[in-house]
Amino acid sequence: MIAFDNIIRIENDSRIPKYQQLVQCIIENIERGYLTIGEKIPSINEVSERFYLSRDTVEKAYNQLKKQKIILSVKGKGYYVARNVSQSQVKVLFLLNKLSNYKLRIYNSFLESLGSTTKVDLHLYHCDAKIMLKILEENMGAYDYYVVMPHFKDDKLRHQNVNDQVIEALQAIPSEKLVIMDNLIPELGENVASIYQDFKGDIYKALKEGIARLKKYEKLVLVYPEKVHYPYPSEIKCGFQKFCINHNFDFEIIPTIYPEMELETNDAYITIEENDLVCLIKQIRDQKFQMGEDIGVISYNDTPLKELLGITVMSTNFKVMGETAAYMIKKHKHEVVKNVFNFIDRGSI
Repeated sequence: MIAFDNIIRIENDSRIPKYQQLVQCIIENIERGYLTIGEKIPSINEVSERFYLSRDTVEKAYNQLKKQKIILSVKGKGYYVARNVSQSQVKVLFLLNKLSNYKLRIYNSFLESLGSTTKVDLHLYHCDAKIMLKILEENMGAYDYYVVMPHFKDDKLRHQNVNDQVIEALQAIPSEKLVIMDNLIPELGENVASIYQDFKGDIYKALKEGIARLKKYEKLVLVYPEKVHYPYPSEIKCGFQKFCINHNFDFEIIPTIYPEMELETNDAYITIEENDLVCLIKQIRDQKFQMGEDIGVISYNDTPLKELLGITVMSTNFKVMGETAAYMIKKHKHEVVKNVFNFIDRGSI
């Protein structure tokens, strides 16, 4: 049996929970070859007594290692190393807030840019902070990098960037192992790699870029979904309002495109959800209006179908976001980068 005194280090002053420190120590020593497959490791009681840890703390660490199938327990005999933890393959935990076309484009771009030497495990937390915190707790110390897209919802289904528990959990991850995508968390500081959208500033700048075409419309209407399962950042709404006020546009914000709307000529609509875009285009056609002449249409977030249909969009570059995150991991960069955001005029305004 290996002398644990030589390889286990528990830092009492660290903010990282002690059970997570123990998990990481065991994983690192398997990676280094100090612990090998089939080798017996000390019992929960032995580790508890030697390192002055509560039995519950050691048991929690061992249960996490068992769940990851890194160690196994043999009744009446003890705990053993169950498998190697590859040194050559970088392991990434990718936490995605929802499964959508846009998110998958980021994820696929990230995978392609990293290449086959990296193992990426995808977990969905459905904008639920409790689910994300549980995933992090169960996997703390098991990965080389943690990539997180922080978008949450509160009890009233409003968008929330983070809460105190999320910040605390992310701060427990070593800064060099954390990558934040799509949103910015200033509380984490500038030493954490971040590739983000400036939701308020991006929509403002995009609308300003298209202002020459928008001036022919009397009213701008933002279709901003309220109380949806996956809420959108409220900064989008704030940026829209700021643009309209600063440039003297009459404006309105509505939650959806209703059936049988009484569309008015010289209105321009900005849609976020695909269903609203489809419903709007159908009603424009049914009421014999000309898109881009009578009624303007801009869609938030680009897709190949919108390009095919000639829909003007304002959109971040999802491919670039994934590539940038992969680049930071491969080159060990810890930069804060605003992702590319484009206004693409295709004649629908």
